[in-house]
Amino acid sequence: MSRKQMIKGKTKYLEAINSPDDLKKLEPDELYALAAEIRRFLLNSIAQSGGHLASNLGVVELTIALHYCHNLPNDKIVWDVGHQAYVHKILTGRKDRFYTLRKFGGLSGFPKPDESDFDAFATGHSSTSISAAFGLASARDMNGENFSVTAVIGDGSMTGGLAYEALNNAGQSDTNLLVVLNDNQMSISENVGSVSRHLNSMRSAPFYIGAKRGIQSFTYKIPLIGKPLARFMEKTKDIFRHLFVNGVLFEELGFKYIGPVDGHDLLELIKVIDRCKNISGPVLLHVYTQKGKGYAAAEQLPEKYHGVDSFNLRMGINDDENNADDGTYSNIFGNKLVSLAEADRSIIAVTASMSKGTGLSLFSEKFPDRLFDVGIAEAHAVTFCAGLAMGGLKPVFAVYSSFLQRAYDQILHDVCLQNLPVVFAVDRAGIVGADGDTHQGIFDLSFLSQMPNMTVLAPKDGRELEEMLDYALNLGSPVAIRYPKKANIEQNCVSNVTSGGEIAVISVGVMFDTACDVCESLMKKGYKTTVFNAKFVKPIEETLISELADYKYIFTIEDNIEIGGFGQNLFAILNRHIDLSEKVMRCFAFPDKFIEHGTRGELLAKYELDSDGILKRIYEVLSDNETS
Repeated sequence: MSRKQMIKGKTKYLEAINSPDDLKKLEPDELYALAAEIRRFLLNSIAQSGGHLASNLGVVELTIALHYCHNLPNDKIVWDVGHQAYVHKILTGRKDRFYTLRKFGGLSGFPKPDESDFDAFATGHSSTSISAAFGLASARDMNGENFSVTAVIGDGSMTGGLAYEALNNAGQSDTNLLVVLNDNQMSISENVGSVSRHLNSMRSAPFYIGAKRGIQSFTYKIPLIGKPLARFMEKTKDIFRHLFVNGVLFEELGFKYIGPVDGHDLLELIKVIDRCKNISGPVLLHVYTQKGKGYAAAEQLPEKYHGVDSFNLRMGINDDENNADDGTYSNIFGNKLVSLAEADRSIIAVTASMSKGTGLSLFSEKFPDRLFDVGIAEAHAVTFCAGLAMGGLKPVFAVYSSFLQRAYDQILHDVCLQNLPVVFAVDRAGIVGADGDTHQGIFDLSFLSQMPNMTVLAPKDGRELEEMLDYALNLGSPVAIRYPKKANIEQNCVSNVTSGGEIAVISVGVMFDTACDVCESLMKKGYKTTVFNAKFVKPIEETLISELADYKYIFTIEDNIEIGGFGQNLFAILNRHIDLSEKVMRCFAFPDKFIEHGTRGELLAKYELDSDGILKRIYEVLSDNETS
């Protein structure tokens, strides 16, 4: 698809923007025209290619203002999460490649320093920007350098504890740092908790701003005492701010609080950001925006338009085609959990602001008092589950694989150490596709298998997931069940032997389909082959260990990194139980690296983990050993 095909309508100003310096050549009214063109560009391109839509539509003016007021790449902007950085990419010389966004070999959907010097820090997970920006600012000061550092963080990310650790640390310093709080009342799902309520109470600030101006104007007109009274009121602005805006939370943490400011008023934003640059020490600028701004459907349903596949702009997202959950592990998990919870009132569901994505929508409707949404706070969610389990309940924490990494210590120390019956429903495991290296779920088998008392299960299809959930809730100890988004069709692999033979292929979870294809091809070549389904990643079943003693060639297939994964753990155990001197063993897994963005098929093919790639490598092993 060409860039011309992607951009429809007039793009007079956008065409001339190849770097942030070009922004400074525009007049104020031209900046508003540029904002309209960028929205049109985003809508047309994302409708064709998919991506994060609503969040980027909401930050168009804010992004323009930040680039207009700063001198990137010398100045630094750190985008929290980073999925809202599309406008930043467009303004920093990447609009001509925007059609490659989130495609294999194309632009990342998140900031990447190795992609552009304008990307100050690689992001992808929530609540990290203030910590990273404070680190950059502190390094600047220690190196005697002179540039500005800005962190842009959403109100959804402010439910994460790391943001407050950073605010507490930075607020104690005299370091020049600007934190822009982009307040749109949303993360992926609607925000929850006391932080969200606090920010809601601050959104009345525009009334405060108008009232303050009116009072000042009135007092100036009072004979004799008007001007002194106005000056006194200006000196007591902190009292006004606390009374009307309730910004005391950030002030008490050591930040000078500015706002709230209309995040779609470009000229006001520019004035305020320029003013913030002249304030010494840490500053928090509170900006309120509308997620999905400029596209009515996204304004009304921002959660639905957060991350989208391709869709028709005029018709909007087709629920049946784009949001159907049938055929996903998330939906199978959610329905089964509801069924089990109907018979057992001790079953509790926990989510970190991802109830819909993890299949808990039906559970929240059926049992609203038994679903806890803790916000974007995975570490807290795990220890909260530990407390629930200690109290005699059966908590199930449904979470994406890459987000569970954020709670490693809590799983190990608070759950496993005490051997508490917490069930981890680890969604989006394996290759997730366009979100890329920050979201690939290829580390869970390795880090979960390290933990004493933890049972790790991997279903090959939806039926096994249902059985495993039932088993996990009755085991009485920690269990993790890991699965991708799309469910496999239930199947049984046919082999020409039931035990013994030449080749054993052991698959983990959804790689079972690939293993079956490999087995079928090997049998056509005359090799006696058996496929084993490793439901238990940990502990590895004793029957599997004993059966593998009869095979010369042992191959494992998993959508996890090789280091610390199922294959390496299996071979270590086999080495303790059987003579391996006559065996030939290979692990087929991802290498020791972060895996880029691309479709599941593209990435499996690149790393030779599809059936063709695995067969090629198996034939090489067989050939080497048959000729030696």
